[in-house]
Formats: sequence, structure tokens, C-alpha cells
Amino acid sequence: MKLYAESSVRRTRQMLGDVLLVGWIAVWVKFALVVRDATLTLAEPGEQIAKAGGGLAEKLRDAGETIGAVPLLGDAVRTPFDGASAAADMLAGAGDAQVEAVTQLAFWLGLAVAAIPILVVLVIYLPSRIRFVREAIAGQRFVDAGEDLDLFALRALARQPLHRLARISEDPAGAWRRRDPAVVRALAHLELSDSGMRDTSHRSDAG
Repeated sequence: MKLYAESSVRRTRQMLGDVLLVGWIAVWVKFALVVRDATLTLAEPGEQIAKAGGGLAEKLRDAGETIGAVPLLGDAVRTPFDGASAAADMLAGAGDAQVEAVTQLAFWLGLAVAAIPILVVLVIYLPSRIRFVREAIAGQRFVDAGEDLDLFALRALARQPLHRLARISEDPAGAWRRRDPAVVRALAHLELSDSGMRDTSHRSDAG
């Protein structure tokens, strides 16, 4: 897979862009973790309520069981303790529910804080990088022999600005139709340069 251009200037620009992208992602992930941790502190009252309610319920149940062992009056005296224990369990459940709600909020809030800015940059940056990789991989197959340069020369005629074509020949289209090797190679070089590739056909010819 060809990730970077052959041209040193464009390759440097691409590598810098990738490094900045990774840095951008790392910064927002770190910030999202900070937001998540800060939000989780809101769960501390719920944890305390759940802990206190659970402890109180346990003590009330123990007290009720102890009093319930008293002959004759045990069951009647135990009933209020059982009711109080159930109420304490409900209090502990409310604390657990608050902790769960805050945990969910912290997760989704952290995710949103990181995902939104990261996705915005990815949507802007990735398409051009993916397009370059696809074109570079496809184009690399056509630069192994001198005949393949004709395709890039044709693309140059269709896509390059007229002032750049004029520097190569007064009649670049005519020279291309005549298969003028110097003009074809010069036109191909324009397109290859814009695509981030180099002409390697001369190496194949030399081999």
C-alpha cells in the first residue's frame, strides 16, 4: 500500500497532516476522559446513599431478627423493623440508580466530547488521503514501462492548466497525437507529480 507521495514536499505535508490528525485525536480523547472523570464525581452522593441505606437495612434486619426471637411479643415487635429495613433497601436502591445514571451520563458525555471534533476532522481530512492512496495504488501499475506514460500524458492534457501545458509545447495535443516521446514524458511528469508519484519507466528501460 502506498501511503505517501514520492515528492518530498508533498510527502512531508502528508506526514505532517497524519501526525497532526493523530495528535488531534489524542488531545480530544484525553479531554473526553477528563470530562468523564469529572462527571463521575457526581455519583459520589449516590454511592454514599447506597452504602448508608444498605448498611442501615442490614442493621435493622439484624435487630428485627433478634427481637423476633423474643417469645410471644417477638413477631409484633419485629414488624416495624422489617418495614424500616425495606425502606432502607429502597433508599439504597435509589442511590444505586443515581450512580448508574451518572455512570451512563459520564460515558455518553465523554463519547460526545471526543467523537464530534474527531469526526469533523476525519470527514474533512480522510477523503483526500483515501483518494490519494487509491489513485497512487492504481497509478503505480502504469508507470512500469514507457508506454504507460501515455495515459498520464492524456490525463495531463485534460486536467492541467493551459499555462503549464504551454511550457511543454506550443502544441501539446498535437505532439501527444504524434507520440512525441519528450512531450509525452513531460506531460506525464506533470500528472505524476500532482498524483504524488515518480516516473520509474526509465529504470525499467535501463534494466
